[in-house]
Amino acid sequence: MKYGFVKVSATTPEIAVANCDRNAKEIIELTNELAKKETELILFPELCLTSCSCGDLFTQPHFIQACNNSIAKIAKETAVCDCVIVLGAPIENRNSLYNCAIIIYKGEIIGIVPKRILNSKIGESRWFTSSDNLSNDSHATIAGKKIPFVKNGLFCTDSYSFGIEIGNEAATLTAPGAELAACGATIILNPTAQRAVAGTHKDIQRNIAEQSARYKCGYIYAGIGWGESTSVATYPGYCAIAENGEIIAESGYHIPGAHYTITDIDTEKCIKERKGDNCFACTTTVTEIYIPQAANHNTTLTRHFTAQPFIPKGYTLTEYCNEVFAIQAVALAKRLTHTGAKRCVIGISGGLDSTLALLVTAKACDIIGMPRNSITAVTMPGFGTSDRTYNNALTLMQALGTRIREISIKEACIQHFKDIEHDINTHDVTYENAQARERTQILMDIANQENGIVIGTGDLSELALGWATYNGDQMSMYGVNASVPKTLMQHMVRNIAGNEADEKVKYTLLDIVDTPISPELTPADNEGNIKQKTENLVGPYELHDFFIYHFVRHGFAPEKIHLMATTAFDGKYDSETIKKWLTTFIRRFFTQQFKRSAMPDGPQATCCALDPQNGWIMTSDTSYAMWMQNCERIE
Repeated sequence: MKYGFVKVSATTPEIAVANCDRNAKEIIELTNELAKKETELILFPELCLTSCSCGDLFTQPHFIQACNNSIAKIAKETAVCDCVIVLGAPIENRNSLYNCAIIIYKGEIIGIVPKRILNSKIGESRWFTSSDNLSNDSHATIAGKKIPFVKNGLFCTDSYSFGIEIGNEAATLTAPGAELAACGATIILNPTAQRAVAGTHKDIQRNIAEQSARYKCGYIYAGIGWGESTSVATYPGYCAIAENGEIIAESGYHIPGAHYTITDIDTEKCIKERKGDNCFACTTTVTEIYIPQAANHNTTLTRHFTAQPFIPKGYTLTEYCNEVFAIQAVALAKRLTHTGAKRCVIGISGGLDSTLALLVTAKACDIIGMPRNSITAVTMPGFGTSDRTYNNALTLMQALGTRIREISIKEACIQHFKDIEHDINTHDVTYENAQARERTQILMDIANQENGIVIGTGDLSELALGWATYNGDQMSMYGVNASVPKTLMQHMVRNIAGNEADEKVKYTLLDIVDTPISPELTPADNEGNIKQKTENLVGPYELHDFFIYHFVRHGFAPEKIHLMATTAFDGKYDSETIKKWLTTFIRRFFTQQFKRSAMPDGPQATCCALDPQNGWIMTSDTSYAMWMQNCERIE
């Protein structure tokens, strides 16, 4: 798969205790099945070739030889499969036995990774020796070939690299995966023989997710399961695949028979997350083993992507909205106390952005003990103001106890059009921007009158698209919504309506969320309804927020974003529609950078920010030709 995606599987075969031939046959069948599903990397559990509960049978030479023969058989009979296989088996060297992961590719045994940190709780050292006892040039002989033991091994293909930590090693202070990730492994594999204990499953899930977050990598966990001995324990056969802190695919628990889970790990995203993090500046020597697997397999993307990436998994929507809101309010409270401002001045249109900004401002005043009537909320009707937004603005201001000022901008704009000799019937960009700048002038001058600061209302989505008038609504003295995308803003206002507002305010807030997004800078239609609808002009905000997240947060190319978007919005937008608005996004994002270069201060409340201080840094005349060419290649 192109774009850094690697199709992987965590696989649990049905085990027969101490029956290597039976287990090898199962592994071969599963490998052939998974290869047909275009899997590039398959992980089987720890000691899955023998079972983990063979006890003192591990000390019998002919049993270990039978295991070696089965490894050779697996290699031979999967030679036609273009997938890397990693499976667990005991391997002998001189007078010691090692618990190992075996790496196989196209009939060749590539290497053997021995376990270093043995599990003392189950007495693993009775049969196995730590890899610390192996010299760096140690090897095992399998099917007449010398196979190297690889300590601190980094296995590299042309498109990804992986390292291995076995079983309980992942939970130790010196987990091998940490070192291997620091040295470049974008995927860490954990073949395990974890026992089932009631109440620990959620801990295991959390640990897998946390391991992938800490390593900033893809993480594959395959546990031994059905068929394993239950003399003293049961084995849940749990399989999971995580990426950067999130489990993206998993199996059930205690599933009878063999099973597996497949998904696509985004190694490009992992690499992007690591850049600039000094923890990943490797100073350790590792052994690199090259696997000549074909780069950019033409596999089918089977992974699902959320259409709302700004809402992270692991949070309820209410929790996340409350946290973002708290960050905004505390940030504004600090700015008010620092500047000694006596009033907050904010323009209220009855639209979504100014509504959230007003709610944040009211909360900030509550935090520092400023009365809400220290907020001067100004509604400024213009040529396109609808009754719906005007009435919602008044209702909201009254409900929050602000000082209300109504100042029409019509006469001032008419005079301005006369001054610059602009035909008032020509509803072009001059007609629209004159209104936006008149409103900003009013707010700034009132702030001067009242020793206050102007609270900005523009959001992340508008900043990314440059959908703001330069030195108009683009400017304020503090922009509380600067890192909040439009789609999240809708959830936040709904959340406040449902959890904090009385019935009258709740109705108003919900109506504001349902109002078509518009700057209302051109006259309404004959029925007084909004005619100028933003999403008809620049595209759906849910698409643009998806583009923003993956372009700014992860640095993905347009082709990759398009591929992901067609999956996330399958059934809602077709490929051509997504390509159209993605091209619009790229063009506007680059050409409108000058507006972001001069944007006011504002808090980063979500994972994306575009301010030039701690967010997005780019010159205003950066060429976008390469990205537009990438858009043109989209089929």
